[in-house]
Amino acid sequence: MLTSLTRNPFIRFIVTGGIAAGVNIGSRVLLSLYMSFEIAVVVAYLFGMTTAYILARLFVFERSGQAVHHEYMRFALVNMVALAQVWLISVGLANWLFPLIGFAWHPDLVAHTIGVISPVFTSYYGHKLFTFRPKVLQL
Repeated sequence: MLTSLTRNPFIRFIVTGGIAAGVNIGSRVLLSLYMSFEIAVVVAYLFGMTTAYILARLFVFERSGQAVHHEYMRFALVNMVALAQVWLISVGLANWLFPLIGFAWHPDLVAHTIGVISPVFTSYYGHKLFTFRPKVLQL
């Protein structure tokens, strides 16, 4: 059963994304000691994104034939969309919804965790179909 799960690239994406999410959230907690929550979410996202790229390239997707810097730029483009989603959800929950409903149990951590999880499907397909799409050979 475990072998069949590890053959599934989406499951590998979830696992490697979970590791990258841990880097993202952990670094945001530390960065929040030195900067505002809103800025820490963005900076931490860059740490998580770089971790995610390395792990996805190594364990999830087939080689595209693109140069690493081209792949990383494509990865960054897909992640710009995801970052907007993560930021809007994280900051929206922490600064608007949670205070409105009186949610006070680690609101920044809960909001950021929900935000980081939110783009899992759109990111997977964006990377599969754009970032790591095999290079088309020109004749």
